[in-house]
Amino acid sequence: MWRSWVNSPGGVQTAPASYKNFSCSSFKDIQSLCKEENHCSSNLKRPSIFHRVRVVTSVLRNWSSTQANPEPNPKPEPEPPQPCVSLTGGDQSVVVYFTSLRVVRKTFEDCSTVRSILRGFRVKVDERDLSMDAGFLDELKGILGRKKLSLPRVFIGGRYVGGAEEIRQLHETGELKKLLGGFPVAAGVCDECGGYRFMLCENCDGSRKVYSEKIGFRICTACNENGLIRCPSCSYVHL
Repeated sequence: MWRSWVNSPGGVQTAPASYKNFSCSSFKDIQSLCKEENHCSSNLKRPSIFHRVRVVTSVLRNWSSTQANPEPNPKPEPEPPQPCVSLTGGDQSVVVYFTSLRVVRKTFEDCSTVRSILRGFRVKVDERDLSMDAGFLDELKGILGRKKLSLPRVFIGGRYVGGAEEIRQLHETGELKKLLGGFPVAAGVCDECGGYRFMLCENCDGSRKVYSEKIGFRICTACNENGLIRCPSCSYVHL
């Protein structure tokens, strides 16, 4: 039944030739698969080590150049020049719009600084406190044509000069002294209002209500919303 092994001349038994060429149709030929795989891998050439080094070097060089010379930030567009603003009837006066409230610390400090600088020149200054009279706010909005305003705002000789920063720069360069030359000298602290520039209304005594027999109680029209009037001695006429 089984074929006997063939004896080789050297005494080593070898398999017959039919066993060497044995193949089975139910399995794939392993030798052919190995040959195909080796053939495909030989066609795909891997890049050499020198080529990969050159690629990495170029990438690092580009990255270092972008880090050394970053793109400059775009410069902000300059603000449009502010048109010339003038205060009607203030040709011979120095007018300051400010607030005496301490709600915003920086605003209060800027207002105090500007007032101190102007008082150092001993000229008569028309100080208009927006916290004492809300009408000054509407007045300033109408002059500058803005809805949102920062304080203080200074007018010299009827011409708008600027805020705290502009006054500081003019004072440091000596230009402010030239602008204030020729204005009337301040007379000192007012005896009637004590330097507050406002007084209680004589008609309503600060209550904002007056009584008449025909009409009864009505709102006083001589004072502002706080029941105050401007001091007639130390304040300019309300423009």
